[in-house]
Amino acid sequence: MTDPTFSTAPGESPEPAPPSDIHATLINSGEEAQPPAIQLWMHRTSVFLFVLISAVAGVLLIILPWTPEWTDNYLLLSFPSLRSFVANGFFRGICSGLGLLDIWIGFWEALHYHEHS
Repeated sequence: MTDPTFSTAPGESPEPAPPSDIHATLINSGEEAQPPAIQLWMHRTSVFLFVLISAVAGVLLIILPWTPEWTDNYLLLSFPSLRSFVANGFFRGICSGLGLLDIWIGFWEALHYHEHS
């Protein structure tokens, strides 16, 4: 039996053997080891979840500041100055504006989605 790593002369550098399996080829080429169909569905799922979370968070940020639960909650009862700041209409408007921005970003991402093939 001859070992290919010791078949070169002492002054020569051994040439690497070509990779024999697909995992070594994928690692050497810098690609991920997932098939394109799985990558496509993972991308679709991540965009869908991003849009869903953005829409839900945006709706909550639009509606929640104008409900009584916004200021009458357990966390703000021991901080009266923070409670008055959170109850301010300007602060509530900023939160609702961030909710609108969040919804806009989510739907913009959904409308500009394209699949990479």
